[in-house]
Amino acid sequence: MVDLAGVLCRPCSPSEAQDLAEIAEIVVARFGAAPCAVVAAARRDGADFRFGVGAAGRLWPAADAPPARPDTPFDLASLTKPVTALALARLERARAISRSEPLADVLPALLGTASARTSIDLLSAHRGGLDGHRPLYAPLLEGRAVDATAALREAAEARRDDARGPAPKEGFPPVYSDLGYLLVGAAIAARGGDDVDRVMHREVVGPLGLAVGSARALRARDPRFDDRVAPTEVVPWRGGTLRGAVHDENAFAIASDAAAGHAGLFGDALSVAALGATILRALAGETPGWLEPDDLAPLVRDRPGGSLLAGFDRRSGDSPSSGSRFGPRTFGHLGFTGTSVWMDPDAGLVGVLLTNRVHPTRAADAIRRARPAAYDAIAERMR
Repeated sequence: MVDLAGVLCRPCSPSEAQDLAEIAEIVVARFGAAPCAVVAAARRDGADFRFGVGAAGRLWPAADAPPARPDTPFDLASLTKPVTALALARLERARAISRSEPLADVLPALLGTASARTSIDLLSAHRGGLDGHRPLYAPLLEGRAVDATAALREAAEARRDDARGPAPKEGFPPVYSDLGYLLVGAAIAARGGDDVDRVMHREVVGPLGLAVGSARALRARDPRFDDRVAPTEVVPWRGGTLRGAVHDENAFAIASDAAAGHAGLFGDALSVAALGATILRALAGETPGWLEPDDLAPLVRDRPGGSLLAGFDRRSGDSPSSGSRFGPRTFGHLGFTGTSVWMDPDAGLVGVLLTNRVHPTRAADAIRRARPAAYDAIAERMR
């Protein structure tokens, strides 16, 4: 077994990190984008990375609510997808799966569906021709349980009208799809021999020593998890304020307090920054025994038709959410709950912004304006 000590970027303690609280304050006070925010960053400094972190606001908008802390866990939402993609890369490295395999070869229960012969690779790159979302949780609204196999079949059948027949080599025009990542998560669970969150821990977050995991995993490690985690939305049909329960309805319906391939992980900002720094080190060939540049190449190579990669996204549009100071090869991901991570391999820079912008309602959209300002400030402070 390869000793990974010294080659992975484990998160430092908040007391050892540069103070970035004023950047978190921009998000909370200037833009009013969320009740609380935690910002973290990592910057290449020779052979190592230096880190920064800062928190602002209170977990919910009340004078007696606990203040956000640098180690406050947040519902990472779709920041789960990069971890799914990394777990897939690890399993492919171990020859437990091939991303070129058709979906039904990995999950025989999906034989006969529209996506049965679609490759795991195209699903991971949002080019499998699937709709972005379907309310697979709908039975819960009627007091019925969700059958996980039936939900996976519905996801695999959710082909768009413009994506009929066999998938072209590079896939259909890209459409961001939670359904595709739900299926990829089920595939890595099948070939990884365990639940999705446990495969993610074994292959990715465990070796890196990250405080990232499903609600059930973090709760088992920390009895105070439910008291420390930031709340998300107030959802009457789920009993009120969601706290320590995944915000995404489909992940909740199918995985409960575990995780699905598209959502379900929680974590703190320094852990996400350490993950980003380790990805940059892996791309530079500095993490032997974990992932090599060739292992990551399918995840970060540009693909036709848009900015979506296989686990990440590129900067896009005239006003990218990563601001104006991250470079053109920057890649990362956004999460619906108000989370984001961006990595600039040329500058050796990682930026992380975790918020609970959906509390008390998902209708709030000031995060769109706050993100670029926060990432510009991160680039300035971490020079």
